[in-house]
Amino acid sequence: MTDEWVRRARGRQVPGSARSPLGGRVVAVTGAGRGIGRAVADILAGAGALVALGDLDGASARTAAQEICRAGGQAAGFALDVTDTASFAAFLDRAEERLGPVDVLVNNAGIMWVGPFAEEAEQTAVRQFDVNVHGVLRGMKLAVPRMRARGSGHIVNIASAASKVTLMGEATYAATKHAVLGYSSAVRAELRGSGVRVSLVMPGVVDTELAIGTSAGATRRLTPQDVARTVLGVVLRPRPEVFVPRHIALVPWVCALLPARARAGWLRLVVPDQLAALTDPSVRAAYERDSGTATQTGGAAPRTRERTERTDR
Repeated sequence: MTDEWVRRARGRQVPGSARSPLGGRVVAVTGAGRGIGRAVADILAGAGALVALGDLDGASARTAAQEICRAGGQAAGFALDVTDTASFAAFLDRAEERLGPVDVLVNNAGIMWVGPFAEEAEQTAVRQFDVNVHGVLRGMKLAVPRMRARGSGHIVNIASAASKVTLMGEATYAATKHAVLGYSSAVRAELRGSGVRVSLVMPGVVDTELAIGTSAGATRRLTPQDVARTVLGVVLRPRPEVFVPRHIALVPWVCALLPARARAGWLRLVVPDQLAALTDPSVRAAYERDSGTATQTGGAAPRTRERTERTDR
């Protein structure tokens, strides 16, 4: 059933029904106004889920939800700032008021700055940790107690291949994704036997604004729909960790077997150097401005909308 529905979802939305695999289940998706989050909302609604879309750009979340409804799905869009506890709690409350208790939370929102580590402003690094790490932790701390009280639920964290493989030029981003991996693993162990599952989806480079100007290296550049199909598969058949594409899992596996010198050579061969790839940093200016990661001379990074079209590595 799982494989059949993932195949049916390729390239088009599947009308939901009571007989659909996710029929009646409520799914909340963060950073869902565009990119990967929007693709995840589309495919899960197509499989019968009732989807709550959250985004810092509330208008984009509401527009996306309206389009899903016009296509035959059931969805509602809300404003959501994942860096604010009250906002996240209100998002879950409104989702439950409109659609019912949240069965699945997809933590998708995330941002990235690319460049030499020594040139990254402090507020830019802090901003990435606020969104990429604390946004995920906040969602889990708010959603898991509700799920645990009911004896069932599922957290799906959209992390990155950077959770286990590091790229030059993305030091802080990689650090945030390592943090999400560690936190997800620890919480999963705590929740064993509770009926609440924790899954981690780790994509390579995805064709979204977050990855503009970067290289996909030895693997092909993914589409948001590639990641969304994997999320559908994970929701239908929960697994602890999934790489997209699956063969990326070979990189850390081989690294663990090699001595240090050979390991460095292997990584140079298969992992892109984003410092070399980003020949014109200005191509990322608009994304950095909108995501609040633009380097500044002082003060806090602006609280602008999170361009959460995940291009996770």
